[in-house]
Amino acid sequence: MHPADLNFRHLMYFWMVAKEGSITRAAQRLGLSVQTISTQLGQLERQLGYALLAPQGRSLTLTDAGRTTLGYAEQIFHLGAELRRGLAETRTARPHLTVGVTDGVPKLLAFRLLADVVRAPLSVRLECREGDFDNLLGELAVNRLDLVIADRSASQLANLKLHSHLLATQGIDLYGTEDFHRVYAAGFPGSINGAPILLPIRGDPLRPAIDAWFEARDLRPEVVGEFSDSALLKTFGRAGVGLFPAPAGMSEEIAAQYRARPIGKLQGVSETWYAISTQRRIQHPAISAIVAAGQSSLPT
Repeated sequence: MHPADLNFRHLMYFWMVAKEGSITRAAQRLGLSVQTISTQLGQLERQLGYALLAPQGRSLTLTDAGRTTLGYAEQIFHLGAELRRGLAETRTARPHLTVGVTDGVPKLLAFRLLADVVRAPLSVRLECREGDFDNLLGELAVNRLDLVIADRSASQLANLKLHSHLLATQGIDLYGTEDFHRVYAAGFPGSINGAPILLPIRGDPLRPAIDAWFEARDLRPEVVGEFSDSALLKTFGRAGVGLFPAPAGMSEEIAAQYRARPIGKLQGVSETWYAISTQRRIQHPAISAIVAAGQSSLPT
């Protein structure tokens, strides 16, 4: 049977019978005759090729195929209700934009990229979700997200027909509190040998470059914490737990939010960010604005 051949009205009658527990009560609920419901249930069973209901005394019981069908019917009609609610919102609400932000993307960067889309002329209703890179790309591939902002491209998952828009590449500085700055800024980088440091977890795209930078200079800072969430890493840094890496171009924001100053530059270490979208013929207008914001406000 081709999916287009499925009669959803017949499926709805079956769903109502299963919910009400009898054809009679379902017919009363729907304002139809018992004969009409019974006839169309028979047509649905012939179309599917399975018996969905079986008599049990004076009542009906679901067969194995009926239980399976009911599970799908519940999802189908739940989605139908969601569709109606969603369409009702579009009459008066702002256009909706759902963005996934991976854990490794600095929150200050995400704010820079997304702040303007909620203002005129775009005036979108923004929904942000954080998560793991692969999980967010999966959500994007099935159209549950409009865009993913990440610290890596999706080129290795090209079979999902995703497009990675380069936003910017920025150098990385090592930051610390005022106390750390007094101790470690002079004589950098040799001064940080043995210093407490906070790093992204292994597997983060930035981590190998930082490790290689230390190795090339024969430096052995003491790693006191590793984080998948860049904001949590910086929060520990603000508390004076250790030095931490962050984008060089965000020193003013980091000073204001995390009370930290640049200790020194990790020469040759950089971080690149991407806006990842699906390849649609009709693209959300805010996506172009986000890409442009990244390329203009986040210089290399």
